Amino acid sequence: MSRGLLLVLAILISVTAAAGPALAAETIKIGFFAPLTGPAAADGKSVMQAAQLAVDEINARGGAAGKPVELVAYDDRFDPREAVAIANKLIEQDRVVAVVSGSYSGPTRAVAPIFQRAGIPMISAYGVHPDITLAGDYIFQQSFIGPVQGKAGAEVAVKLLNARNIVSLVMDNDFGRSLGKAFREHAESLGATVHEELFPFGEKEFTPILARIRGMNPDLIYTTGYFMEAALTVKQARELGITAQILGTEGADSFQFPEIAGDAAEGVVITTNLNRDDERPIARRFMELYRARFGHEPDMVAASTYDAFIILAMAIDKAGTDPRAIRDAIAETRNFEGVTGLIAGYTEVGEVLKSVQVQQFRDGRYRFLAVIDDIDLITPPQ
Repeated sequence: MSRGLLLVLAILISVTAAAGPALAAETIKIGFFAPLTGPAAADGKSVMQAAQLAVDEINARGGAAGKPVELVAYDDRFDPREAVAIANKLIEQDRVVAVVSGSYSGPTRAVAPIFQRAGIPMISAYGVHPDITLAGDYIFQQSFIGPVQGKAGAEVAVKLLNARNIVSLVMDNDFGRSLGKAFREHAESLGATVHEELFPFGEKEFTPILARIRGMNPDLIYTTGYFMEAALTVKQARELGITAQILGTEGADSFQFPEIAGDAAEGVVITTNLNRDDERPIARRFMELYRARFGHEPDMVAASTYDAFIILAMAIDKAGTDPRAIRDAIAETRNFEGVTGLIAGYTEVGEVLKSVQVQQFRDGRYRFLAVIDDIDLITPPQ
């Protein structure tokens, strides 16, 4: 081989090697994980659809910081151990600049310290456990934490629904315990009596508990179950002749709730962060686009995930791709008009500040009932 040909080959190799990182830098990688299979797959499907919708919209507007956004998504199967493996892969192999958690509190709590140590900002779309952001200053929560929603639920139960004799059905996981504790403490401070019953995640037979509850003649039953548990609670309560008002949480905010509960869904009230009757253009547009693309109504986990991606893209537009600068830009967010309402900002530990929506299921869908926007109620306890 001639010396001239060797020189040409060396130049080509050099150019190719240099082009590799340049080509890789043509997209901005954002990590995402959600329970796409397993017992929480329904919510996983919703958040995956919302993530795709958000990223497509971001790219249609020119991307973030002038570059296309690449969604790097994995299935955590609602398993904290799987989420840990995914977190390490996103950091070490995929080299993401930021992450959105589309999963529950358990997996999200498990990975928050990993992203914190790596200096990669993460927004938890709807995990409610207050310990999530305690991992450090790179971790944010997009949905209000359990103590805020539980306290708001008690406000609804006692002041709006005039309940005094309450039974609280607490699901035995991070979500249920977090909301249940705050609900009981605030309801009792308002003068109500609260009797608690604990049930496991995935429970399908509530008749034994409800039979005991029927004898207590409660004004209101508060349930922290997800859509399946909440729907079965409502259905079985009505079958037993229990007429008490039923109050749920964002866990029941799913298009599948009425499919399972049937006629018993009528009149159920929930606390959540998506107002279906919101007339603001950003909310209406999201709901219309989601409905047209995916063929069903969006829920709060989808709306929260969408907001998380839009806020993250705004931060990248402002700060570029340096993770520390992205983290700072998220923390500086103020008065953002999101699908889930006006996001006033984040606390010093990364918890979102926004109003709690109160919806009631009427005539086949959730409708606006009230909003809890008292700053003392929606500010997370520090």
